[in-house]
Amino acid sequence: MGPLIGTSIRRRFSVSAVKLNGDNDPLLLSATASASLRYQETLRPEPLFVDPYAGCFVPLNIPNDMSQDLHPYCLATKFIDDKLLRTVSHIDGLKQVVMLTDGMDTRPYRLNWPTSTIIFDISPEGVFKTAAEKLKGVGAKIPKSCIFYHIPLESSDIEQSLQSKGYNGSRPSIWAIQGFPVMTLANSEEVLSMISSLAMKGSFFVGELPAWLAETDIEIKYNTKQWIDKLFMSKGFRVELINYEGVAESLGKNFATGHCNNILFVAQQLRHSDYQMETWRREFQRVEAEGDEDGFDEL
Repeated sequence: MGPLIGTSIRRRFSVSAVKLNGDNDPLLLSATASASLRYQETLRPEPLFVDPYAGCFVPLNIPNDMSQDLHPYCLATKFIDDKLLRTVSHIDGLKQVVMLTDGMDTRPYRLNWPTSTIIFDISPEGVFKTAAEKLKGVGAKIPKSCIFYHIPLESSDIEQSLQSKGYNGSRPSIWAIQGFPVMTLANSEEVLSMISSLAMKGSFFVGELPAWLAETDIEIKYNTKQWIDKLFMSKGFRVELINYEGVAESLGKNFATGHCNNILFVAQQLRHSDYQMETWRREFQRVEAEGDEDGFDEL
């Protein structure tokens, strides 16, 4: 299926200016560090969540840090988990979940997805392949009633790759981002533009973006909330900032307020997707054509 409404835009994101191999890959190191946080959280007496697969990504010699303080990443992980499951449970029929991740996201395997959920993971190919081998080694499996597709971040056309795997812009979807390698403000705008093009009106987008993005926009001198409002609204989303302390309180946990490196949010699509607009345009042309034919017959 080709691009809709005559557009020739090809979504391909720049992930890193430096390409390193093996254990020195910065994307692999970052994903492993996040997996380690999930592993440590799982080992707590009363964890926010349980990730039974995170341990397979963690080196054996990594020190165990059983700090009593909750980590913002783990709070965000729990919040995103809950938002994903609550949202898909209210979608009738096929349930579309698109996740932009670091390549080691275990949500497709560890969450209790409803029947007929189709999950798309957009992430760095090298990290994903490494993770997939380790997950296979520990027996991780996608629920039988669900479908899972990986879309390499390096794909020449991510939108077309999603559509070729069955993504449908005329059906509800929920998108999530956590750990995805957003390197620049332009990258974040590209991500939002892609989701705005593909997500049906009313669909949700939840996740974390790096807080430093707000500091790189030289045209914006507002606070973080004003900046993110402007960023999301420019792409057709209504956005709500989520307070990490509030998430902890809702879970009956104490969170030591400190500097958070990310912005946690939930956004809703206010525009029609390109697919919806193309469907409307075709229907409008059909009605016009039928009207012209009827008028000709009357003459």
